[in-house]
Formats: sequence, C-alpha cells, structure tokens
Amino acid sequence: MAMGGSHGVTGPFIVALGIRVALVFYGLYQDRSMQVKYTDVDYQVFTDAARFVTQGASPYRRATYRYTPLLAWMLMPNIYFMEIYGKLVFIICDVLAAHLMHKILCLQGLDSRSACWYCSLWLFNPLPMAVSSRGNAEAVLAVLVLSTLFYLKRRQIVKAALFYGLSVHLKIYPVTYAFPIILSLQTGQQATENDTPTIRNKQHLKKGISLLNPMFIVRLLNKDVLLFITVAGLEFLILGALFYCRYGWEFLDHTYLYHLTRRDIRHNFSPYFYMLYLTAESEWSSILGLVAFLPQFLLLVITSFAYYKDLTFCCFLHTAIFVTFNKVCTSQGLWLTPAYYLEFEGQNTYLLIWLAGLLFLAINCFILLVLISNYKKRNLQSKTNTE
Repeated sequence: MAMGGSHGVTGPFIVALGIRVALVFYGLYQDRSMQVKYTDVDYQVFTDAARFVTQGASPYRRATYRYTPLLAWMLMPNIYFMEIYGKLVFIICDVLAAHLMHKILCLQGLDSRSACWYCSLWLFNPLPMAVSSRGNAEAVLAVLVLSTLFYLKRRQIVKAALFYGLSVHLKIYPVTYAFPIILSLQTGQQATENDTPTIRNKQHLKKGISLLNPMFIVRLLNKDVLLFITVAGLEFLILGALFYCRYGWEFLDHTYLYHLTRRDIRHNFSPYFYMLYLTAESEWSSILGLVAFLPQFLLLVITSFAYYKDLTFCCFLHTAIFVTFNKVCTSQGLWLTPAYYLEFEGQNTYLLIWLAGLLFLAINCFILLVLISNYKKRNLQSKTNTE
C-alpha cells in the first residue's frame, strides 16, 4: 500500500510526519531546560519496564506499569539504541493510522484527494501530534484497530482477526468491538466497496439477527465468524499463555484484572467519581465499581444492533461510549483546575471535580447525539437519492 493512496497524495503525510519528528526533538530540549517536562510520564514507565526486561527481570518491577510485557519488549531499543526510539515508533504509527483512515475512506467510495482532506483532520490535529510525540502508545493500538477494520472491509478475515487479536492483547477495551464485528460478518456487505446485499440477503439478515429468533446464536456462527473468532482467540490465548508462563499471575493482574477493578478517587472526571470517593471505605465499594460497567454494556449492545452495518461508525461510537461512561476518566483541560487545587494545594474540591465530570459527560453525550442525528440524515438522503 503506497502512502497516501493509489493517486499519490503523499504530501500531507510527509509534512505531518516531519512536524511530529520536530516535536520529538523539541521535547528533548524542553525536558533538559524546563521544569515542566514535555515527555509523558508513561513513556518513562515504558522505558523503565524495558530496562528491567533487558536485565532479565519482570517489567512489572516498575511500579505503575499496567500493560502487556509485549510493549516493554517492543521498546527494548530505548535501552540498547536511543531513548527516543519508542517515540519515533509512536509518531510513525500515528501517521500510519491516518494512512489506514485514507484507505478505509476510499473503500467507502471517496476519491483519494477528498479522503486525504478528511485525513488531514487527524494529521494536523495538535492533540494526536502532541500525544504521540510525547511518548503515548495509543497510536499503536489505533493502527491495529484500523487495520482490523480495513481488512474486514476487504473481507480478508484471517488478516483482520490477527490484527484484532493483537489489539485486544495490547489493551483489553477493543474486545467491545467483537459483537458488531460478528454482526457485520452476517452479510457480504463488507466484501468489497462495490458490493451491495440483495433484497433476499437483507431479509435473511434481518431474520437471522432477531433476538426473538430461537436460532439467533446458531445463525451468528457462520463460517466467517467462526474463522474470525478462532484466529483472533487463538492468537490472544497463545500470547497470554506465553506471558503467563514467563511472568505468572502478575501479568494477568497488571495487564487485565487491574483495569476491571481500578478506582481513581483523586482527580477522576467520570460521572461515578464522587460515588466511588464517598464509598471508598465501604464493603460495597468493589461491587459498585463493577456495577458501573452496566450502563456501558447496555449502550454498547444497543449501538451494536443499531449501526453494525456501518462497522467503522459503530466502532467509533463504541469507543466514544466506552470513554464517556467509563468509571475512570482522566481528561485534560479546563477540568484540571479543581484537580490542581486538590492535588497541589490540598483543598477539598471533590464536589467541584464531580460537577466538572458531569459537565464533561453532558458535552460528550451531546456530541454523540449530534453525530448520530447527522449520520441518520445523511443515510436518509442517500436512500432518497438512490430511489
């Protein structure tokens, strides 16, 4: 796949990569000369974990390392080669994510140049620029998820499953995409950008995924679904078994279980923050933490059924819902003002932080509603024009 697509639209991608490289080297200057460091604290955690791995020790000897050992293994060149190696990997992944977005948009019918303009919203967005150049590894996960969607669009099930299994191993939350993926594999709609399901296929699909249909589960498990589940599941289990044999229970605890039980009661902007803070010493605290997943689960199931036919949009909604309704939400910006007074001035601003979190929730919900509303209008207009 040539960068920028078959029409050679490479300029924005090259410029965007150059800006990110410049930011990485600027970060070296700021880290040396200023009190506030440019490099993300997590990057130091990654590097320390990689150093332990090079010494033959567990990466979990580094406090607060809550990731798969695979990430520490990937960043071993930070120790052997140069410390900014990981940042360079992350910014390349950041630009590669935009390239995959371009390919997906082209598969959905956009011409290469128009798709490139849309990708520029990512390529020249200060947020992903700063996040990847400061040493955050999210761009790696973005590449894995977008690769999954790209190969599903092309109906290359094995490749999609390999990328998906690796993405879930790297971070557990992409597991939420499994249900819409399974639903989308009930039809040949994803086969190529030019294929459209027949009326008979649509009727069969509607009947097949009805929750009232007693053959619901059986119909879901067609050949493509079984292949996808088998390949992705085996990859996930093999990687898990490998690291469990090497690092034991602490691998499972820090990589997966910790994120299920995690409760941040210091400056968490989740709508559940104040409840978790007030019940921190209660015997019901752990149960309440698990119950907080219920709204997420219900919304994810509803959106899966409503939008699985457009898998890319559905996975976007899943991500937005997961973040918005998560019990731990460490957003940046205006909301950090009361958090600063709590952490650094010792003032009781818990209620203000909770109110800020509720405002954050309301804004995110409003944005989601606007996006869904406009999506429905666009689809209605497309159907009207087609007819």
